[in-house]
Amino acid sequence: MPQLILFAIDICAVVLLVFGLYFPRHRRRDLVVAYLGVNVGVLAVASALSASNVGAGLGLGLALFGVLSIIRLRSTELDQHEVAYYFSALALGILGALSTTSIWLSGGLMALIVVMMFLGDHPRLLRHYRHQIMVLDSAVTDQVALVAQLEQLLGARVHTATVARVDLVNETTIVDVRYSVKGRATNTGTSGAPAKAGAHR
Repeated sequence: MPQLILFAIDICAVVLLVFGLYFPRHRRRDLVVAYLGVNVGVLAVASALSASNVGAGLGLGLALFGVLSIIRLRSTELDQHEVAYYFSALALGILGALSTTSIWLSGGLMALIVVMMFLGDHPRLLRHYRHQIMVLDSAVTDQVALVAQLEQLLGARVHTATVARVDLVNETTIVDVRYSVKGRATNTGTSGAPAKAGAHR
C-alpha cells in the first residue's frame, strides 16, 4: 500500500510539473510527452529493480545514463530550463520508486522539486535579463565600440558581448549578447534565435 501511495504522489507531482508549470509557461507540446514518458519509465524500471535481486543503485545508474544519452543525442535543441524539467521528471520518478524511504520523506522531496521549479522558472524572476544572438551589418573588431553600439541598438545595459564571428568581406558580426532592460515591457521568453540588427556607421 505505501508503494501505491508513492506512485500516486509521483503521478500527481509530474502532472503538476508538466501541465501546471511547464506547458502553460513554454507551450512546447512535444516535450510534454517526453517528460511524462521519462517519469513513468523511470518509475516503472526503478520499481521493478527494487523488487528484484538486482541492486537498486545499478538500476538508478542505468536510468540516469539513459536520460543523459537522450539529452546528449537529441535531434532538436533544448534550452537549459527544458533540461532542468527533464531532470525534475527523472527525480520524481526515482523518488516514487524508493519504497525504502518513508512516504513523508519522499513526498516532501517531490514537493520540494516542484516548488523549486515553480520559483526558478517563474516569469518574474530576473525578468529584465535577456539573452540574444545578434547579427550586425558591420564588421566590428573593437570590443568597447561593439558594446557601445549594442547598447544603443538595444536601449539596454550590455553585461557581456561575446563575438562568435567577424566577416570582414561581407561586413557582418555575429555576437552573443547578454543584457538587462529596465523600466520597459518585458517578454518572458528568452530565445537564443539570431536577430539581425542594423548598425550605425
